[in-house]
Amino acid sequence: MSMTSTWHVTGMTCEHCAASVREEVGELAGVEQVDVTVETGTVVVTSADPIARVDVDAAVTEAGYTLE
Repeated sequence: MSMTSTWHVTGMTCEHCAASVREEVGELAGVEQVDVTVETGTVVVTSADPIARVDVDAAVTEAGYTLE
């Protein structure tokens, strides 16, 4: 059974920003799908197991943005 978590990201202004976040978060272990929406500043992660906020925060930071 998959789990879905939603976080808010600040600083994204375009699809390139979303692609960077999608790529970094998508590399986390257990992540099955990542949906990023610039307009709402959200990243929705679907995973087999719970994803730790600290891991998502590190991935978003690596992409150059901030997890709220």
